[in-house]
Amino acid sequence: MFTLTPEETTAILLSLKVACVAMAGSLPFGIGVAWLLARRDFPGKALVDALVHLPLILPPVVTGYALLLLFGRKGLLGAWLGDHLGIVLAFRWTGAALACAVMGFPLLVRAIRLSIEGIDTRLEKAAGTLGAAPLMVFLTVTLPLMLPGILAGMVLSFARAFGEFGATITFVSNIPGETQTLPTAIYVFTQVPGGDAQALRLTLIAVAIAASALIVSEILARRVAKQVRG
Repeated sequence: MFTLTPEETTAILLSLKVACVAMAGSLPFGIGVAWLLARRDFPGKALVDALVHLPLILPPVVTGYALLLLFGRKGLLGAWLGDHLGIVLAFRWTGAALACAVMGFPLLVRAIRLSIEGIDTRLEKAAGTLGAAPLMVFLTVTLPLMLPGILAGMVLSFARAFGEFGATITFVSNIPGETQTLPTAIYVFTQVPGGDAQALRLTLIAVAIAASALIVSEILARRVAKQVRG
């Protein structure tokens, strides 16, 4: 029951790889967008906010198809990337990471934005009056205070990427060893006779990984919050 086949092991490792790359790659952009939405007013802010959160309300298949139109081999951006930079995303694990990053980005931004909005701006103003440059204020005051939100956003983004199915299978298909992640592998096993045991095994592993990520995040967030209050 708990002996993994090489195919299952590959799917699990690929899911972890894709989720980590998706989370790490979107983190700098998530921090920047969250700070911009939390601290700046500009024309079109509502539109930017809507675009950021759009993947939350769109069917994942629609998001995957949009990525295919943009980054496919003949897409608006995909053709240019392939011809000039040799970068191919469609039907590659890197494309799966991109799809997962897009799906997890709203959760990442939301968690970080709420953390920024909870920071007392008087602390930042006090640092500025003491002569600290805006970048130094952000690095020494804002960033440490928003760390719990960053950790929460990272976990939410990782969990969303780890469980992503619709956008991934639409954009990069389900190629064993290349784009077959844990969710797509579970789907395949539920469709073949005698695959129930494998589907159940991978489901239990997915639950264990997701629960472990949440527990570790909670522990880290409490420690960081305690240090910040200290």
